[in-house]
Amino acid sequence: MKIQLSDHFTYKRLIRFVFPSIIMMICTSMYSIIDGLFISNFAGKTAFAAVNLILPVAMGVGAIGFMIGSGGSAIVAKTLGEGKKEKANEYFSMLIFTALIGATILSIFGFIFIRQICMALGARGQLLEYASTYGRIMFVSQPMFMMQTIFYNFFITAEKPSYSLRMSLISGVINIVFDYLFIGVMHYGVAGAAVATAMGEYVGGLVPLIYFARKNNSSRLRLVKPVWRKDILLKTCLNGSSEFMTNASSSVVNMLYNTQLMRLAGADGVAAYGVIMYANFIFAAIYLGYSMGSAPITSYNYGAGNHSELKNMLKKSLSLIAVTGVCLTLISEFFAHPLINIFVGYDADLFAMTLHGFRLYAFVFLINGFNIWASSFFTALNNGVVSGMIAFLRTLLFQIGCIMLLPLVLGLNGIWMGVVVAEMLTLIVTIYFLRSRRKVYHY
Repeated sequence: MKIQLSDHFTYKRLIRFVFPSIIMMICTSMYSIIDGLFISNFAGKTAFAAVNLILPVAMGVGAIGFMIGSGGSAIVAKTLGEGKKEKANEYFSMLIFTALIGATILSIFGFIFIRQICMALGARGQLLEYASTYGRIMFVSQPMFMMQTIFYNFFITAEKPSYSLRMSLISGVINIVFDYLFIGVMHYGVAGAAVATAMGEYVGGLVPLIYFARKNNSSRLRLVKPVWRKDILLKTCLNGSSEFMTNASSSVVNMLYNTQLMRLAGADGVAAYGVIMYANFIFAAIYLGYSMGSAPITSYNYGAGNHSELKNMLKKSLSLIAVTGVCLTLISEFFAHPLINIFVGYDADLFAMTLHGFRLYAFVFLINGFNIWASSFFTALNNGVVSGMIAFLRTLLFQIGCIMLLPLVLGLNGIWMGVVVAEMLTLIVTIYFLRSRRKVYHY
């Protein structure tokens, strides 16, 4: 049964609609995890640390894709809700071509200056060589990675969420198969991991581009001759500022984490943090997928003036996130040992450090889902200011403060607890904005 944005969403219908987005985000997060798994076990912990050192740079550049995808889909979905299909396609096309050109320019700069970037992050010797190799190949595929993240959002707006899932699965399988061949069989190390990831990203970026370029693609959106609209581009950036802030500042914060860990625990600390981040990628992907999948519903009903459905989305979203948070926290505590053993079971000291850190960090999953969803909710309501404020406080200001101050009191434990404290502080702000804006949007 086809589910439309204009439908009334029961729990069952809502879960069915967002489920492909959740699985898609989990599959997307698996790219770096699969690389890390093969690299750690076949190339060693120095190569593993190198990938984790440079990965935040890729995510920082890719943040532009998340910004255009989330901010642009909110505008396009709202325009569709207003009954203006031609305008929606013009906005969609302009955003895609603008993003593709911008991503290509950024990738050229990244490719040229990757070694200097790695040195600025503190890489030296073999760590520098590994990080530079991985980063250079990574920038070759960066435009397609950005296209991939943008199209994931627009597939949902086009009422084709299952297409996002299919593309994610195909890209993920390509990545896994060639990781095994290039790293496990041919022993190409970090270069093999980077090429495998790039191959998956090219498929994930090019195939949707071809699909939306077809006139008879069976969706509500297609690429047409773009009409330059500076105001729409600026509004897209403002609407998607929270997603940009979340991803860009996460990259900055991860670099800061790595710097602090290099000082307190050396390369082992960076490797331990990398394993913890892999688990975080998967669990946060559930919240991100739900937020991405439900956002077009909110935008459409906001554009249509359907206040009762906005109230319905708020109530059901908060309930689902609360239940999910409890489940994820329990899972992470019970399965921490076998999960970490997969990555660093070969090194007893590194294993012990990672296990201790992860069990402290895991309490964040009780809280962060509310903050992730609320930021996306206000993006969907076309309120980029509030959305950006939540994201800025959550991913940058509070985290930097905690990372710098807590280790002075708690030592290495302060690093693991930093995100938990930052999310708790953000939750207070989230509750304030949800309560203070309820009469403005009638949710």
